[in-house]
Amino acid sequence: MNTTDLIALRHDFHRFPELGFKEERTKARVASILRDLGLEVHEGVGVVGVLKRGTGNRAIGLRADMDALPITETSSHDYVSGAQGVMHACGHDGHMTMLLGAAALLADDPGFDGTVVFVFQPNEEHGLGAQAMLEEGLLKRFPVEEIYAIHNLPGAPVGQISTRQGQICSSESLFEITITGQGGHASMPQVGRDAITIGAEIVQALQTIVSRKLAPGSGAVVSVTEFLTDGQRNVLPGKAILKGDVRSRHPEDRKQIADFMEKIAKGIAAAHGVSVSLSFETEFIETINAAEPTQAVIDAAHAQGLEVVGNREPMSFSEDFAHFSEAVPGCFFMLGNGGEGPCGQPLHSSDYDFNDDLLPIGAAFWARLVRDRLPAEAPVKE
Repeated sequence: MNTTDLIALRHDFHRFPELGFKEERTKARVASILRDLGLEVHEGVGVVGVLKRGTGNRAIGLRADMDALPITETSSHDYVSGAQGVMHACGHDGHMTMLLGAAALLADDPGFDGTVVFVFQPNEEHGLGAQAMLEEGLLKRFPVEEIYAIHNLPGAPVGQISTRQGQICSSESLFEITITGQGGHASMPQVGRDAITIGAEIVQALQTIVSRKLAPGSGAVVSVTEFLTDGQRNVLPGKAILKGDVRSRHPEDRKQIADFMEKIAKGIAAAHGVSVSLSFETEFIETINAAEPTQAVIDAAHAQGLEVVGNREPMSFSEDFAHFSEAVPGCFFMLGNGGEGPCGQPLHSSDYDFNDDLLPIGAAFWARLVRDRLPAEAPVKE
């Protein structure tokens, strides 16, 4: 595939976005391209392409995500989403295209000895796709020694690769606190137990977890994102539900946050004579980069002449690639999307767009990384 082909393919993916676990057209398109390139193709929860060359018994995995987001696109380019309320607002259209471009490069001119497993994963946005592929037997059917994934990064220079050893992305946990008090007339609050006032007190107190109960610089974030009550114009609510999101860089902090949340909620509830219940579910675990794969990415980027940041700050967003890199050594890394126009807009914004200039850069980088990790001629041992 040349650059024109890659751009046309990316625009096609962009026009036909599909939500998590509904990527039927996308999967069929990916599978068809891989077959046309001569790869062994397996379709299940996601799509897996296998390319083997030489006699080497080593294997590595490369992952791209396929799902879009429930966002109405506001872009003005000529390949806007044709699906109402759905768009590729995170660049997964570009991630797929770069990996397919790499498959084309390696199928045409291998230069490696071993097996490359191309993993096209559904439903990354809800943290469910990687686990679903693992439960389907991905690593048992296609065992790899290490696995890699790219994510574009708006605001970073075009083609800049940044990563770090150790924790690279935060975990995400969702919580829900239900307060059950006693509703009443708005003119006589003293005869009820107003759940909205108690809920507001809990919201404020939760902010002390990061500011006063965790070490400075922990990188944790506690956000209340919904406050729901059964109150009306002149009716004080007897029930309130707080929903929110927690990000953490360390499993220990995540567990402490859950414990502190429960103590705070129950303590305030007891003080006001109401009952409270809390749920805390972790959807994304922390993403951890292994030392050797991370250094391999840095070395390949330098060799390709790309700008490299080898010890970037951890990202506050979450990635379900974490489930893959928990199972085998891996590296998740960012590729700069540029800072101008739609390419510089934040991920998940309605006017964001993936930078087509990255397509040949990313495809070539994947091919170089494969050839570095699966050299055609093994070094002679002295």
